[in-house]
Amino acid sequence: MKVLTIKQPYATLIAEGYKEYEFRTWKTKYRGDILIHAGKGIDKEAMKKYEHLNLEYPSGCIIAKCTITDCILIDDEARKMLKQKNQLVYSNIIENIDWNGYGFKLENVKKIKPINAVGKLSFWDYNYK
Repeated sequence: MKVLTIKQPYATLIAEGYKEYEFRTWKTKYRGDILIHAGKGIDKEAMKKYEHLNLEYPSGCIIAKCTITDCILIDDEARKMLKQKNQLVYSNIIENIDWNGYGFKLENVKKIKPINAVGKLSFWDYNYK
């Protein structure tokens, strides 16, 4: 199964249902199930922004399964939509109008028992049953 490594706190925000889009500078035509891997990288500034949620932020492990159902260009219209969905979670994308990239729409998110794994760039494969 395809896996996407994501920094914390964003991996946990996806696993907990707060974040429906994952952002990349590259687009994907892939639609289907993926695993979310919480990488060892941590965005310390973002961690402070979400500490009020009292979540756990594991690293170096696969923590969720979900489905990529769409890939959208992040333009002014997308930023408006993201602002309406959750201004706190998407504030970096909403405020950074010079950033060009794509949002992978994630649905059917299910937390799973953490599986230790070493992350990689882009999509990578993991034998998950």
